[in-house]
Amino acid sequence: MGDSRPTHKHADDDGHFRRKDSVFRDWISTEPGARFPPEPNRYAIYANLGCPWAHRTILVRGLKSLDPFIQLILTDFDLTENGWLFTGRNGSEPKDPLYGFTGLKQLYLKANPEYEGRYTVPVLWDKKTETIVNNESSEIIRMLYDSFDEFLEPDLREVNRPGGGFYPTHLRKDIDSMNDWVYNTVNNGVYKCGFATSQEAYDTNVYPLFKSLDRLEAHLADPAHQPFLFGEHITEADIRLYTTMARFDVAYHSIFQCNLKMIRHDYPRLSKWLRNLYWDESERTNGGVFKKTTFFEIYKYGYLRAKVRQLHGGLDRGIPLVIPRGPLPDIEPLTDEEEGELINGTAKKLESTTASSPSSHNPFSAQGEKSGTGAIFGTDVDSPATNKGDEDDGGTGVDEEGEFHPRRVVQHRTAHGDENAKWYKAAKKAEKQEGAPSLHLAL
Repeated sequence: MGDSRPTHKHADDDGHFRRKDSVFRDWISTEPGARFPPEPNRYAIYANLGCPWAHRTILVRGLKSLDPFIQLILTDFDLTENGWLFTGRNGSEPKDPLYGFTGLKQLYLKANPEYEGRYTVPVLWDKKTETIVNNESSEIIRMLYDSFDEFLEPDLREVNRPGGGFYPTHLRKDIDSMNDWVYNTVNNGVYKCGFATSQEAYDTNVYPLFKSLDRLEAHLADPAHQPFLFGEHITEADIRLYTTMARFDVAYHSIFQCNLKMIRHDYPRLSKWLRNLYWDESERTNGGVFKKTTFFEIYKYGYLRAKVRQLHGGLDRGIPLVIPRGPLPDIEPLTDEEEGELINGTAKKLESTTASSPSSHNPFSAQGEKSGTGAIFGTDVDSPATNKGDEDDGGTGVDEEGEFHPRRVVQHRTAHGDENAKWYKAAKKAEKQEGAPSLHLAL
């Protein structure tokens, strides 16, 4: 299949990152004679666990309980000139289960042998006609809202969802308006900062990014915009913003230099909105789909590797990566009060511009006499499929020769797992040893 060198030149010659438009833009339709009608087990979504655009489709597939009807095929999250690869690592299949392909480029060329664009995820694939239906995430998620409702239980159909579904008619104008500026300055804005190769390009984009975060914080001050962006019910606006915000403090803030502020420390309303979505395990999130599809360690590793490749002209091996351990924890827990509001559906309207600091008896709270890292760790680990057969490495992902294996860590991705605690304790112990070097993980 030709060259599998890593992709690293993301910016144009003037230093600016400009995302190219998606090319495949067909639609699943119930109209008579439609080329792509809804059918169970006919379609597959190609995605990976690191990409925020793919994350949107994984989220909606889970929220809509479409798992039995639409196959999910995961690639690795290392981007190469052949696109995303199938490696058996980081949630990936060892090879494409449909055709035995090793890279996404092969899938694109199967759909169109003359194709010369980018080999991106997500991809909505039609197994019957063996072609790509669509590779634009914003359109794929709208298809998933209701195109397959005839196969779902009545309570999961959009017409029966509280509030009118994820894209309710009465909010479409407002959602579309927010989508437009959030995409340009936030969703894509973090990439415009992180992949900028000139000071001018970075400065041009970092200030609009934080101006939009300020705007989101102000938006959430309106009681009509709580606990979610447009009130009591989760909408498309929440889904599209979440995949960026979940990555912000752990990856974009440090690795992509989006560091004027942090979500957890500088945006109390936005932080609460994010935590509500992550920690919610009610029917509203279909049992915790936001949490179950969020992988913090993958974000740290994946974005750092992409950035290092960019800085080193695509060099892939021999350059050690030092994975950032912070922030601690990856996402903050809810306080007792916040948790009660979430469970009871009585979210208190946050009016102040600074986060409140109520005393709490929640052992996992950041406040109270039992606060701190020792109290935060220890909750259950909600993990993807584990990689059986790996030797026990104490949760660090480092083998006996000091080599780091990200796929070992993927099962330890939550904010407060015991394995994460071991990681930080090991680092702290190393620091105390006289003359001990800092804990570096070589990849």
